[in-house]
Amino acid sequence: MPLELYGTAACPYTEELREWLHWSRRDFVEYDIEVDLTARERLHGLDSSLRTVPILVEDGKVIQVGWHGRGCVIGPGS
Repeated sequence: MPLELYGTAACPYTEELREWLHWSRRDFVEYDIEVDLTARERLHGLDSSLRTVPILVEDGKVIQVGWHGRGCVIGPGS
């Protein structure tokens, strides 16, 4: 099962994590939670307190929040 990357198009750390996943040849599916309401709801179902992207999920569990200690704060509607 591929990793799931939740982020936003405007977050440079989402882009950096995506590039690292490509470089590491990891299979992943990416979701932009600003435009994909279903993905946003799925992410909030995992942990409604998450307010920072990027978020990496494996087997239905959050395994990483942010990238190298950095991330982009998202609003309550995101």
